[in-house]
Amino acid sequence: MIDLVAFIPRAVVQGIPLLFGSTGETLTEKSGNLNLGIPGVMYVGAISGVIGSFFYEQSVAKGGTMNGFLAVMIPLLCSLLGSLLMGLLYCFLTVSLRANQNVTGLAMTTFGIGFGNFFGGSLIKLSKSDVPSIALSATSNYFSKSLPFAGDFGWFGKIFLSYGFLAYVGIIIALIASFVLNHTRVGLHLRAVGEGPNTADAAGINVIRYKYVATCVGCMIAGLGGLYYVMDYACGVWSNDAFGDRGWLAIALVIFTIWRPNVGVFSSILFGGLYILYLYIPSGMDHMEFKELYKMIPYIVTLVVLVITSMRSKRESQPPASLGLSYFREER
Repeated sequence: MIDLVAFIPRAVVQGIPLLFGSTGETLTEKSGNLNLGIPGVMYVGAISGVIGSFFYEQSVAKGGTMNGFLAVMIPLLCSLLGSLLMGLLYCFLTVSLRANQNVTGLAMTTFGIGFGNFFGGSLIKLSKSDVPSIALSATSNYFSKSLPFAGDFGWFGKIFLSYGFLAYVGIIIALIASFVLNHTRVGLHLRAVGEGPNTADAAGINVIRYKYVATCVGCMIAGLGGLYYVMDYACGVWSNDAFGDRGWLAIALVIFTIWRPNVGVFSSILFGGLYILYLYIPSGMDHMEFKELYKMIPYIVTLVVLVITSMRSKRESQPPASLGLSYFREER
């Protein structure tokens, strides 16, 4: 039997980067842009925060005291800035220059991972570390600090109150995104742009502006997922190529949630639990082959959901009609 009190918090921590990535990608796809560069965006968001944190820690004199506000805000702003630049680059190529969105996204993923590995390797050399990684434990302590009274509530505190502030920020952002999409004029216009940009343009909606803003905001949200992974999940340790396939799982989660950010809160925790489920099965030589099968569960679930979604006739279960298509105003 799995100890749920120990399993659920680990599933939540594992799922929060997926929540940030899927929420950002959902906003982007609602505008009609298919950004397959989310893995690269998360990587750039992570390394940008690491760069800011690294130089701030270096600037503090040995034995000096770090300012908690600056220790959080510097990597946070650096992460948002790096992710924003990736979003602007994607929009410039796909919206302004009308480049193929699939090719651009894949190229940005390759670029983002290369960018992160280059600067990550450079920081490792600057730190003169004996291992191929950087430890920013002082900054990580501020990001992973849980509520001080969490331990007083037993299992309830362990499951609901034992996370760093970015975990709660991710959930709040997902709920706000869902509210904006479904209950505001801005959300209505954004969905109109994704469903029929020609019709939206004819109705006086600035299609280009909505695509730029939705994609850039989506990239900034996804970049926070990368920052959370390093500063909270990985305890401030950066090592090249440590992200695995979380960026791709975040994109798959968008399909799993049927483009609903509020559903993504629970779905990301489910995917996080499936991602680490193999760690909780019996160990031993007799079970080794089954562990490899358990690692495949998130991807099998994604394929099943993709098939079911494709078979549904309900419009609400389908992606935006113009997803992945460049908008040519002259064809209106």
